[in-house]
Amino acid sequence: MSSLILLFGCLGLGLLLQRAKDFPKNAAQVLNQFIIYISLPALALYFIPEVALTLQVLLPVGVAWICFAAAALLFWGLGRLFGWSGKLVGCLILTAGLGNTSFIGFPVIEALYGKEGLRTAILVDQPGSFMVLSTLGIALAATYAKGEASAKAILHRIFRFPPFIAFVLAILLNLFNLHFSADMKEVFQRLGSTVSPLALASVGLQLRLERRSKHWGFLGLGLAFQLLLAPFIILALYFWGFGVTGEVLEISVLEAGMAPMITASIVAASYGLKPRLANMMVGFGIPLSFLTLAFWYWVLQLL
Repeated sequence: MSSLILLFGCLGLGLLLQRAKDFPKNAAQVLNQFIIYISLPALALYFIPEVALTLQVLLPVGVAWICFAAAALLFWGLGRLFGWSGKLVGCLILTAGLGNTSFIGFPVIEALYGKEGLRTAILVDQPGSFMVLSTLGIALAATYAKGEASAKAILHRIFRFPPFIAFVLAILLNLFNLHFSADMKEVFQRLGSTVSPLALASVGLQLRLERRSKHWGFLGLGLAFQLLLAPFIILALYFWGFGVTGEVLEISVLEAGMAPMITASIVAASYGLKPRLANMMVGFGIPLSFLTLAFWYWVLQLL
């Protein structure tokens, strides 16, 4: 119960702080940078060295790759069929194909499954959502914006991203069976625990609901994929296809149905891929996702 209070409380706090005149305008960006440079790397170093590397680990890792591929196939096909512009197609693939598996995902999973659930959630996010955005996402954005995304530029982005550096280090520690001391683990745990409150406050600070727009139809289509179709694809593939059950299945399905990724919408906007639609996907997707996540959680309890 305390995790749910924290979740909605910090989100509401962020919304209230939008109206505080003396609060820094760039506060959301500062919070995001702290999360990226400190909180997420700490989580990776706390959890991943202790994860048992089995074939089952591939299931949460595969969530983002599968959903992004499905979004690319669907919206590319619809774009060809209805003659949509490349910028519209690119925007929909980026914002509907990538979920907010960390900023929203971590607090939700922690609230439902406790800190142990974060072991699975971080696998969905780090080698999953983050890697997809940093590679396929950047390449796709540059392509639809008629820019260039060289292999060198993509690799440069990846290898300079702090959570990725921490992820690689954590994997190496795991493979060589090396572990941090109890004191260091406690430090990483405390730093990692800042993800939920800071991320939710950041999301609240950035929520913008644009009521006057010509993008309502595309918004509905994008959110229908992200919040309903994507989790159904993972449920069908993992449960009926692979016979997966338990927490791994539940967390994978719920992470697949998270609201659109804020970072993906920022990338879409920075490349000129329908910035207003990208912002609407996040602004409307986040509050709606709490309703659809409740629905999927109910469905999963019936299995």
